[in-house]
Amino acid sequence: MKEEFKLVQYDRRNRQKGDLSRFSLENARRVQTFHSSFPIYSKTPFVTLSNTAKELGLGNVYIKDESFRFGLNAFKVLGGSFAIGNVIAQKMGKSIENFTYRDLISEETRRNAGEITFVTATDGNHGRGVAWTASALKHKAVVYMPKGSAKERLENILGEGAEASITELNYDDAVRFAHKQAEENGWIMVQDTAWEGYEDIPLWIMQGYATMAYEAYTQLAERPTHIFLQAGVASMAGAVTAFFASLYKEECPIITIVEPNKADCIFRTAEAMDGKLHYVTGEMDTIMAGLACGEPCSIGWDILKEYGDNFISCPDYAAAQGMRILGNPAKGDERIISGESGAAAFGCLTEIMRNPSLREWKEKLMLDENARVLCFSTEGDTDQSGYQSIVWDGAFPEK
Repeated sequence: MKEEFKLVQYDRRNRQKGDLSRFSLENARRVQTFHSSFPIYSKTPFVTLSNTAKELGLGNVYIKDESFRFGLNAFKVLGGSFAIGNVIAQKMGKSIENFTYRDLISEETRRNAGEITFVTATDGNHGRGVAWTASALKHKAVVYMPKGSAKERLENILGEGAEASITELNYDDAVRFAHKQAEENGWIMVQDTAWEGYEDIPLWIMQGYATMAYEAYTQLAERPTHIFLQAGVASMAGAVTAFFASLYKEECPIITIVEPNKADCIFRTAEAMDGKLHYVTGEMDTIMAGLACGEPCSIGWDILKEYGDNFISCPDYAAAQGMRILGNPAKGDERIISGESGAAAFGCLTEIMRNPSLREWKEKLMLDENARVLCFSTEGDTDQSGYQSIVWDGAFPEK
């Protein structure tokens, strides 16, 4: 087994359970009601890959395909829109529970809330979601992207009417720069990385992601035995974990968190088990650009340390494999276009099932013909040239 493929397991019996009320079924339903007030809203597809699962030696595989979300090719708009909605509702002295898209674009709201500039740092998907929401609600957005971000993702953000640029900073430094600009210019920062004194907006973003989990729950025909989730700062992974842990309680599926080995801050934090957050610094050169984050979200980690079961540090080639298999599944299964970050968790799953050197992991993770695995493809081909390079030209073929 290659050194770059690493696993840490937690025993859920030895952990204290935290408060999951903010991600309860009732609260997730309220968030989904907010999102459904947008005219463009519709549930994203839920795909069953039964034939592919059989070939992998699994009972079933379910994929929530977020490439159809709001026409933006990624799930991130769920978090940005819910956070922005909360910010504006608070300015109006109202609760988000009673604030819809029509309220957000009303003349009364425009007159009393004024024009707001929202700022964020992003590799692409989150920034596009913030830009789209700001534009739809007639506000402004400023977006800073880390060094090496795909030009196509920049152009997509600019196309939503935002002011955007690619910096010479890594992701975490771009977050700090965006925060500085927010403070100096009186802008509102919309970021899913939490720190002391900045927790409300990251929490709202995470709650926004619960719509994706809630939809998956309504589309499931049976309870999954496993959920594989990719993590950057752990906001999405934390939100989805919290929803299903709250929903299923003691029967919660086995939760496995997957990260790129060049940006595995959650894995390192899980491995250390010392009560501290552990960071990854430097350029974090991984194809999983949306997961190239070196500093965990404290809110997300607080959930994962209590409800996560497995933490995996995963090489790039596994994500590339996931992209290829989803794009070319077993005969009779529906094809899914999934980007590098979107396919990361599924790719890790397929590598565990197919790689003889990882055979022992199947038993450790209880992956067999009875396993029913849920994954979330969180993005489509948001960088089409990069997607084609991997899927068409065979980039990252080595194991």
